[in-house]
Amino acid sequence: MWAIGFLVFVVIVVIIAGLRVVNQYERKVLFTLWRYSWILNPGLRVIIPFIQTTQTVDIREKAVDVPSQEAMTKDNISCSINAVLYYKVKEQEVNKAVINVKYLDYAMTQFAQTTMRNIVGQFELDELLAKREEASQKIKAIVDEKSDSWGVDVLSVELKDIIIPADLQRTIGKQAEAEREKRAKIITSEWELASAQNLVEAATMLSKTPGALHLRTLQSINDLSSDQSNTTIWMIPMELLEAVKWFGDAAKAYSSKNHKAE
Repeated sequence: MWAIGFLVFVVIVVIIAGLRVVNQYERKVLFTLWRYSWILNPGLRVIIPFIQTTQTVDIREKAVDVPSQEAMTKDNISCSINAVLYYKVKEQEVNKAVINVKYLDYAMTQFAQTTMRNIVGQFELDELLAKREEASQKIKAIVDEKSDSWGVDVLSVELKDIIIPADLQRTIGKQAEAEREKRAKIITSEWELASAQNLVEAATMLSKTPGALHLRTLQSINDLSSDQSNTTIWMIPMELLEAVKWFGDAAKAYSSKNHKAE
């Protein structure tokens, strides 16, 4: 009897030792005599102890911080850049993340660093600052292609900070200030041109109608009279100004005639 009891005890111990719990967010890669067999899905699973072993793989989305790297842009400007890499292991290719690569997180970080430096070298600094999303997409495409053999799906790559030297920051600030001054002067000159064109059109319209200039003068006088100040207005008839102009023209013509006679 004791032999049967001992056998039952051994069987129970073996079954308990072979129990494996697979969480919903995990997959277990099963190896039989150190060779890959299959993937254990979520739930309570039983394996053969000492003959079969498992290795757990987390299939949740991961965010890996790519450390800051010194990179040289296409126009030979040194900058410090860092990024965040988002990826997850494909459920049907969990075995690749165990068999084809060791220390998956470390491998992804190192490859992303190298790729990031290479991509930054393809952009000038202004392009890199303005086209950050385009640079991120290029890094994602390269890393995703490489990590496909590891059973990894790269979801996105986000460039966080692009740090440039302080001297260059001041230079860029001066450039931006000069650009804004340029725009301000162009806008001012365009406004002056439009104003001059409007004045020319107004003067042309007033010259075509004799009474229009007189009415405009009366309107200006009315506007000035409403101002409570010490301004004194002297009214001079337009006819008097025309008479002065006529005398001036006559005197100039007489002087020119005498000059020719001499």
